[in-house]
Amino acid sequence: MNIPNMLTMLRLFLVPVLFYALVEGRYGWALAIFLIAAVSDGLDGWIARRFHQQTRLGAILDPIADKLLVVTAVITLTWLGFLPLWLTVLIISRDLLIIGGSMAYQLLIGAIEIAPTRLSKVNTVVQFLLIVLVLIHTASGWQYPDLLMIFIVASFVSTLSSGLQYVWVWSRKAVSQEKGTTGP
Repeated sequence: MNIPNMLTMLRLFLVPVLFYALVEGRYGWALAIFLIAAVSDGLDGWIARRFHQQTRLGAILDPIADKLLVVTAVITLTWLGFLPLWLTVLIISRDLLIIGGSMAYQLLIGAIEIAPTRLSKVNTVVQFLLIVLVLIHTASGWQYPDLLMIFIVASFVSTLSSGLQYVWVWSRKAVSQEKGTTGP
């Protein structure tokens, strides 16, 4: 267990704490918890790369922690009426598409190396910023609906684009694998 993996475990631990803070209406605490989790996400990746501490466990747990954090936040914020249902459905659908696609690829084609794309990383940042803006709004009453709408639209575009990119990339890999194994 190295420092990046411990930071990822911290993020996993913070998911139910974030949920509890949100449902209890402790939005200031929820904002602080989410910010700690977001900073730990960037920090664990930086430490792992900088000090060559990448592990298989970290490669598996890091995206799981990110997804649990985002999905918990968006579902809860939608349930509380702070985010539109259609956006939450899109975010969850993209994640299910990626999980289902990777499972299908492994079953039908073979092992797949899952690595986040640059667009996927941008999507994560946009979703994190959207959640932070919503939490700032709920914690302080800050009212900037135009800015919030910009991030809702940006989250929609980045989520949809990232999901389509994964479908495109994996489809091309599947076709090239098929041509390589059964082609002339």
